[in-house]
Amino acid sequence: MTPQFDLTFLQTNFSISGTYLDYTVKNDGHINATFVLHFEKDGVKSDYIVQRINTNVFKSPDALMQNIVGVTSFLREKISARGGNPNRETLCFLPAVSGKYYAVDADGACWRCYRYIDDVYTCNTIDSEEVFYNAGMSFGSFQKSLADYPAETLAETIPNFHNTYSRFLDFETAVQENRAGRRETVEAEIQFVRDREADTHVLLDLIEKAELPLRVTHNDTKLNNILFDNQTNQGICIIDLDTVMPGLSLYDFGDSIRFGANTASEDEKDLSKVSLSLPLYKAYTEGYLSSAKESLWAREIEYLPFSAKLMTFECGMRFLTDYLNGDTYFKTEYPEHNLVRCRTQFTLVADMEKKMADMQKITAEAATA
Repeated sequence: MTPQFDLTFLQTNFSISGTYLDYTVKNDGHINATFVLHFEKDGVKSDYIVQRINTNVFKSPDALMQNIVGVTSFLREKISARGGNPNRETLCFLPAVSGKYYAVDADGACWRCYRYIDDVYTCNTIDSEEVFYNAGMSFGSFQKSLADYPAETLAETIPNFHNTYSRFLDFETAVQENRAGRRETVEAEIQFVRDREADTHVLLDLIEKAELPLRVTHNDTKLNNILFDNQTNQGICIIDLDTVMPGLSLYDFGDSIRFGANTASEDEKDLSKVSLSLPLYKAYTEGYLSSAKESLWAREIEYLPFSAKLMTFECGMRFLTDYLNGDTYFKTEYPEHNLVRCRTQFTLVADMEKKMADMQKITAEAATA
C-alpha cells in the first residue's frame, strides 16, 4: 500500500529523528486524514500522529493551530504544576521548521504532527454507568483546568457553531426555500421546532445579561474523544481539539448528554426505543460536577438540565434543516436518513421535557454532594 503522505517532507519539517518502521491509518475521524507513524531510535520505539488538516472545514489553519497550541500549552503548565504528566495528560504538538505548528506540502495540503500517547484506549459506546461517570469527570476536569484561560483570545473557527437562534434562522430559511421539495412531508417536525423557538434565546439572553461566562469549550464531547488509561481505566487526556472555541460550558455538557444518555442510536427508526436514561444522566452529571463544580457559576449548574434539551433540540433542527436543503451538509446513507435522525432527536427532546424535574433534582443533589 502506497502511503498517502510524503515521509521525507514530514520528517524534515517536523524534525522527526530515528528509523522509520511503518505506519497505521486511523479511520475513526470524519474530517482530517490521520496516520500513526512508527519510528525507532537507539532501540526505543516512538510513534507520532500526523494529520492532513481539512481546510475546506477549517479555512484558517493559523487560527486553528493557535487555538490548539494555546490551550494545550496552558494545560501543560497546569498539569506540571500539580505534579501530573503533561506528556500523557494533554496533546503535545511539534513545531514545524517554519516556527508554525503546521507545514504546507508541494500540493498545498496542510499537515501537523503530535506525539502519540500509548497505553491508552478509547470507547465508542457506553456500556456502563461507570464509564459515563468517568467521561463526565474527564470533561469536567478539562473545563476546570481551563476556567481561567482567556477564552476571548480564541478564534471562532466555525462561526455561530452553537448559536441556537442562528440555527433557527437557518431552519426558517430552509423551510421557505424548500429546495428539495420535502416540506409537505415534515409539517409536524416544522411545527415542533416553531413551538420551541423561545428556547433558542434562553442561553443567549443570559450571556447578554452577563449571567453566564464565556468559557473555553471543546464542542465535540463524544466519548471517543477521551483517552482512558489502560491501567486505571480513568480518563487522562481530551483529544480532537479542532473545535476548541469560546463558548459556554453548557454547550459541552448538553451535547455529552445528548450523545451519551440516549437509550437508542442517533439513527434509530423505532422511536419507541428512544428516551433519556436518568441513571446515565445521573452518572455523567455526578462525574462532571465532581471535577468542575468549584469552577462553575451557579447559573451554569442551574441550566445543566436545560442545556441537554437545548443541544438535542439544536441537533435535531440541524438534521431537519439539512433534510429540507437536500442533504448537503451531513453524510447520509439513504434519502430519509436526516429525517430519521431529526425524529430521534426530537423524540429525545420530548422525553427530556417530561423528565426535566427529575433532571433538575439529580443536578441539584450532585451539586451539593
